Amino acid sequence: WPDRAVPLPPGPRPAHKSSGSLPQGFSGLTHLLHWPLTPGDGGDLLASTSPQTSTYHLRGPAQPSYTLGGYLEAILIARDHQGRPKAHGGDLFQAQLLGPDLKAGVPGDVTDLENGTYLLTLPLLWAGQAQVQVRLIHSSEAVGVLRGIWRDQWATVDFTGYFRGPTGYEETVTCNVNPLLIGEEEGTCHYRDEDSGELWFCARPPTLPCDSLVGHSSGRYWNVTTPHEEALLARNVTNKTLPQGIPPIWVAQENNRILSPPQPCHPGIPAPRPSGFYHQNVWHSLSCSGRSFSTADSILHCLAGHIVHMMGDSTLRQWWEYLRDTVPSLKPVDLHATYHTGPLMAVDTTRAIVLHWRAHSWPLRSLRTPVAALHSVVRELGGLAGGPHTVVVLSLGAHFTTFPLSIFVQRLAGVRAAVAALLAREPSTLVVIKLANTGYKSVYGSDWFTLQVNRLLRAAFVDLRVAFVDAWEMTSSLALPDSIHPGRCVIRNEVDFLLSHVCPT
Repeated sequence: WPDRAVPLPPGPRPAHKSSGSLPQGFSGLTHLLHWPLTPGDGGDLLASTSPQTSTYHLRGPAQPSYTLGGYLEAILIARDHQGRPKAHGGDLFQAQLLGPDLKAGVPGDVTDLENGTYLLTLPLLWAGQAQVQVRLIHSSEAVGVLRGIWRDQWATVDFTGYFRGPTGYEETVTCNVNPLLIGEEEGTCHYRDEDSGELWFCARPPTLPCDSLVGHSSGRYWNVTTPHEEALLARNVTNKTLPQGIPPIWVAQENNRILSPPQPCHPGIPAPRPSGFYHQNVWHSLSCSGRSFSTADSILHCLAGHIVHMMGDSTLRQWWEYLRDTVPSLKPVDLHATYHTGPLMAVDTTRAIVLHWRAHSWPLRSLRTPVAALHSVVRELGGLAGGPHTVVVLSLGAHFTTFPLSIFVQRLAGVRAAVAALLAREPSTLVVIKLANTGYKSVYGSDWFTLQVNRLLRAAFVDLRVAFVDAWEMTSSLALPDSIHPGRCVIRNEVDFLLSHVCPT
């Protein structure tokens, strides 16, 4: 939309300038987001892929034992609800190798051969018993529904803006990322973030001026599916485990060793696939030698003298909460803010530790919060001097699955430029990117959406000296209840991997 004189939210700041450009791979969206086209089911639900009838088997003959460090390969045949093999790909399957007695797990690689069959490749990373598990997250027909929503719908949710006059009188209106979602362009209030350049739109209130916007909250979830599409995304066919196709296998013991790399963790290490695995509920990175911070004292020793800035969504707020709850001397400071959006702060004055968390700006599904408290990530990064005692953690994605990818790409472009500028002025700053979790299984936030978002996240920062925490794999490697907000075991391992970059030795 044209850049013109528009009302600004409270507290405008000078625009952040940066020459950082997107890497070449980030521009090739067609390559990054490739997914096989699917013909659909022609309105026949029984023709869609079924988790009950789809099968998988070993690619080769079974062996008495397997070699640690090798791979197990299997062939998966997708079938419809009548047991007929599918002739095309496009299903979203998830494969895991689990060791229940060892509290072990690792994600497998699923290669779509685009003919109704899939190659499963599972690394053998611990000694002892292991069991293959495969789940159908979404049928290809359900993925087709999700693709259509991203293609045809400009949004699947809206938001509420709260305007207040000088006497305290308030008016509420609908807000969103596109003015045509809330009415005619001429009848809307435009807000431009001076730091990121992103635009936000609210319907013009009946009597109050556009510059009286004071509050923001979630709005409505739109009904964007037909009854047939809802059936394709229903719980009875979504995120379902396939019948067991391979008996448990035995991985030969070699001094009970665990495969892990020797190099300390630092930004810029290329990400392997998989990025790691669990053993005894401890995440073992395959990119660097992660450390365990099992006591409050070990965490305090690592964070002493550091200021940690966490910016993003509620899955990152869980890290702040974990540190607050695990380390008694980290005392929360009451900033009289809306808790679910922040800002939140905890400090240990004796050891000069400061932990910040705040939500990113709109689009943000939240309780009512002051507009003045919604700072863009670009704005926050632009205000940091950086340095060896500064840690920045970013979590983006969960609140963008309700919009076309172009909205997320615009956010990524601004954030990447701000990160590039921060590292240019102070290269010793540690920047960590937390990938988005698994957990969403609906038209408003499916794992299929999240998978595309994570591909873009990696591509946007691939040539910058940043570290990644692969929350996608860390939330999908164990046989744990599926939740967008994972339990303490996962959060502890995510935070330990962060601290392994703060204190690699």
